[in-house]
This record gives sequence, C-alpha cells and structure tokens, in this order.
Amino acid sequence: MNVTVLLFDDFETLDVFGPVELFGRRKDSYPIRFVSLDGGLVSNNHGVSTPTLKLADCLNDIEIFLIPGGYGTRKEVNNDSLIALIHQIANSCKYVLTVCTGTSLLAKTGLLDGKKATTNKIAFKWVMSIGEKVLWNEKARWVKDGKYYTSSGVTAGMDMTLGFLAEREGIEFARKLATEIEYVWVEDKDLDPFIALLQARTL
Repeated sequence: MNVTVLLFDDFETLDVFGPVELFGRRKDSYPIRFVSLDGGLVSNNHGVSTPTLKLADCLNDIEIFLIPGGYGTRKEVNNDSLIALIHQIANSCKYVLTVCTGTSLLAKTGLLDGKKATTNKIAFKWVMSIGEKVLWNEKARWVKDGKYYTSSGVTAGMDMTLGFLAEREGIEFARKLATEIEYVWVEDKDLDPFIALLQARTL
C-alpha cells in the first residue's frame, strides 16, 4: 500500500520524516513518494530540501495520503488549487493521515465536517477556526474517524502512524517497530500528554 506524502514550502520536518521513518522500515509493504503542487524541490525553514513529483500526475493511485503541518500551512490553507486537489485525493484514496496543523488543510476541504479530529495543541484555536463544523477533540493524541486519521503536534504523527500500523499489522508489530527506533510510543490515543499547552493558552 503506497504512502504519498504532500510537501509544501515550510513544512515541519518531523511531521514528515517521523512517519516516513516508520513506514520506510517496511518499504516493501509501504513504498513512499513525495509530491507537491508544482513538483520539484521543496524546502522548509530547517534547510531541508526534498525532490517531489507533481501532485496532479499522481491522482489516480494514491492509497495512503499523508499531510504534514508546519508554518507553511498558514499560507497553503488559502491556496485554492492545492485545497481542491486535496479534496479530490481525500475522496478517492483509502486513508488520509494528517499531522499537526496539516489537519487545517484537510478541514478546509470540508471533508472533516461532522467528523472527529484533533490537531497541534499550541495552534488548536487557529486550526479550529478553519474547520468550525469539525468535531474537535482537544484531549486526544490522535483521532480516527473512518478513513481519516488526525494527530496532535509534531511527534504525535509518529504515535498516530504506529497506531495506524497497529490496526493493520497488529499491536506487537507496532511495538516492535517503536523499539527498533528506540521510541517511546504514546499508545493511548485519547490522552495527549501535552494537553497542558492548550489549557495554558485558554486560561
């Protein structure tokens, strides 16, 4: 089952490469490719540049669609061409996984309306303003609603990916994968240990 990762200027590095590390360790089962609206090299403010395919050339065979967050989402959420393609892909692919503020891009399509979702705790209010009809879960580390998986901030994308893989390959498979990379997996999707970051901003 292929994993297609959307990139845009100023994507968050770990939002992308945390999940990619996990899927990539089973690349025979989960081959990975990177796409962007226009194709070519895409860079972020960490100085990471990644070659991508043009998104429009890959529409018909996307199975798992991964949308990261990062500061670039503040711009891309108003990119009508990108949002239209995200809508088209999310409608047709098997699974959509969003990390951090990447949830804002999916929310902008309207496909999360009436569905449960979560996002980065620090940017929670901003993302909520993009999808006012979404059933936001403030406490969750990650949320599954049908084929849509949404996660809290940055490292939560790895927790979500492990949860996704656990559903497909079994819990012991996911735990073994976490051990391989010496990662302490937050297995409880319903309680984000960083909820205090959101609470501190609402006091």
